[in-house]
Amino acid sequence: MDDEAVKKAQTLEARARSISQNVRCTECGSQSIEDSQADVAILLRKLIRDEVQAGKTDKEIFKKLEDDFGETVLYVPRFDMQTAAIWLSPFMIAGAAAGMWAYQKHRHKNNVHIMALNLLRGVALTPRERETMLDILTPPPPQRRKWGF
Repeated sequence: MDDEAVKKAQTLEARARSISQNVRCTECGSQSIEDSQADVAILLRKLIRDEVQAGKTDKEIFKKLEDDFGETVLYVPRFDMQTAAIWLSPFMIAGAAAGMWAYQKHRHKNNVHIMALNLLRGVALTPRERETMLDILTPPPPQRRKWGF
């Protein structure tokens, strides 16, 4: 074999291994077919190598596997209307958390205003409200200068 044929064979083998790493073993479930020694994994690895040598693209091979075995055979599901909630849930959770934080900050600010109005009206403050108002109204201690200037 000449060097070019060896390089081509190595490239095809590396591509087949890369595809196999992204395909879940249907028998094991927790391993890729590249890592599994189950009979079905061995057959799927051979199928992928045959498809790679036939000149199929990665996308065509993944599509064939998905059509034959279902979407769960792929480690990375595609983005569509059925999986949109799964893909977008981290952003929705982060947005909800940010909204709750902003609401709490707004509510705290409003409570201070209500406490000040109640103080002006002569309504007695609870000990907690009194402590909050003192924290807000007490100026910070003067900062000491290190160099005496």
